[in-house]
Amino acid sequence: MNRLKFAMILGACLSVACGTRPSEPTARVEDQVRVFARQVAHDVTAEGPMAWRKHFADSPSFFMAVNGKMAFPNSAAVTAGLPDIARNIPHIELNWGDDLRVDPLTPQLAVLAASYHEVLVNPKGDRQDATGFFTGTAEYRDGRWQFRNAHWSMAPSAPAVP
Repeated sequence: MNRLKFAMILGACLSVACGTRPSEPTARVEDQVRVFARQVAHDVTAEGPMAWRKHFADSPSFFMAVNGKMAFPNSAAVTAGLPDIARNIPHIELNWGDDLRVDPLTPQLAVLAASYHEVLVNPKGDRQDATGFFTGTAEYRDGRWQFRNAHWSMAPSAPAVP
């Protein structure tokens, strides 16, 4: 077989093998992280803000930012701060948007991104709606997925009409 034919056949085989179909491990990570995201929304809605503790990595590398500012610089700050949040917002209804994206990076790391809508209920029963966008790194550690970091951005309120 001459070199040109060999190169063409090899190129055709590689283009089929390297197509856009995700590999089995990549698809598995994406599916697992999507299940994790659904579980997070379920737990936070059912149990309130304290449910976040089990979904945030208990690690010095954890951090969370909100609207571009550091809310929790590490896991210890989450543990210390969540009880106050739970007292002020005892109930949250969390829903991820239909645009939820998962970008598998390795078998143990993935980026999760989605719009979200929350209904926050204070101790008096007053409800406040919040919408925005979430990004976070999910890490598979100790036999489960958890957030290694997170960033919440709230959509700005519409200006009041005079």
